[in-house]
Amino acid sequence: MAGSSQLVKELREKTGAGILDCQKALTENGDDIEKAIDYLRQKGLAAALKKSGRETKQGLVHAYIHMGGKIGVLIEVNCETDFVARNEEFKSFVNDLALQVAAGKPSYVRREDIPASLIEKERSIYEGQAKEMGKPPATWPKIVEGKVEKFFQESCLIEQSFVKDPAVTIKDLLALKISKIGENMNIRRFTRYQLGEA
Repeated sequence: MAGSSQLVKELREKTGAGILDCQKALTENGDDIEKAIDYLRQKGLAAALKKSGRETKQGLVHAYIHMGGKIGVLIEVNCETDFVARNEEFKSFVNDLALQVAAGKPSYVRREDIPASLIEKERSIYEGQAKEMGKPPATWPKIVEGKVEKFFQESCLIEQSFVKDPAVTIKDLLALKISKIGENMNIRRFTRYQLGEA
């Protein structure tokens, strides 16, 4: 029993989920921590999807300064109520997102925000690269799609791996916070400044 309470504690520290949720996740997955984390992430995503239709008109605009004033981020994250906007966990999440923007250098929140013309330009470049590498024409579409997916993962905040835990994407982290806090949340926009950058 001591081992199981230690596993629950470890799972809570890794996911932020409640005690009962952690116990259930471990029971359902034979005390396998990694499987339990995946289980909780799936549950979090399902809970987040249920809440995704709700309006988010409250929230926080947060400023984050990094590396002694060399990088600055201004980010807006919305939630449903002013009560949650003042919650320490929500504030900490917004700060983590600002840290992510500072470190990950995304250009957009999500792939839908990227202009179609830019995606087409990238596709054309990747096709040219496939030709230059001497790959057979039949393999070009697959190579291009792989590179476009990588472009989305690097350019979109929501698709990046979380700097504090690379096994989790920002999308997964958002879903986990929505299910834990119990309100819909939306990363609305951000601006990243780097000293000397145009």
